[in-house]
Amino acid sequence: MLGVSIQTLRRWDDSGKLSSVSRKTSSHRHYLESEIEDHIRDNIKELDLFKIGRNWAADNMGAEPFSDFYCSDISVFQARLTRLENELSELRRLSRIFPLISAISGEIGSNSFDHNLGNWPDIRGIFFAWDLKRRKIVLADRGQGILATLKRVKPELKNHQDALRTAFTEVISGRAPEYRGNGLKFVRDVVADNKINLFFQTGGALLKIQKNNSKINVQKSVIHLRGCLALIQF
Repeated sequence: MLGVSIQTLRRWDDSGKLSSVSRKTSSHRHYLESEIEDHIRDNIKELDLFKIGRNWAADNMGAEPFSDFYCSDISVFQARLTRLENELSELRRLSRIFPLISAISGEIGSNSFDHNLGNWPDIRGIFFAWDLKRRKIVLADRGQGILATLKRVKPELKNHQDALRTAFTEVISGRAPEYRGNGLKFVRDVVADNKINLFFQTGGALLKIQKNNSKINVQKSVIHLRGCLALIQF
């Protein structure tokens, strides 16, 4: 939930920054969930949203993320997406591209709901958070991942790398309609044509797309995710 290591938690506990609840029957440190959420609200400007989203998508034990970052269904996501666009529109330096940033965020988030509808492995919904001061937006899910989704219509796909490359480069007939310009291909084109960077991971495969470079270079990831993770920077 906090995106920090066990060692950091120990230091915070010893210094009183975030105190654990002592239990005589256990040598482990326990924390009240309400106090963790209070800590997040009080220190949100210092948190690494990307690490929090990644840890949530990679964790073996599924649990709903911090409520302020959690969209349990598409209606909650759309409401938060509207809020994001409103906040982006207030930044003068983004006057030209803020609708595009909102559009690709909407495409990535909607994909999570569209392709996992009725088939969420454990926690339905997505992690959706942003830090406009640091110019980043993070989306993550614990869904089936792109490989499982695409194998329904392209069973010859062998691994997460092939699936991720296909999702960002090929138009596949037989898939559900992809709005706003052909799904992740639209995301790729928007990022490459504007001052936006994208990190995207599914399963054990990741890619990075930067301005003026639409080349897709898919790599293996050390960390394996249960669904998808995206970091948009602008």
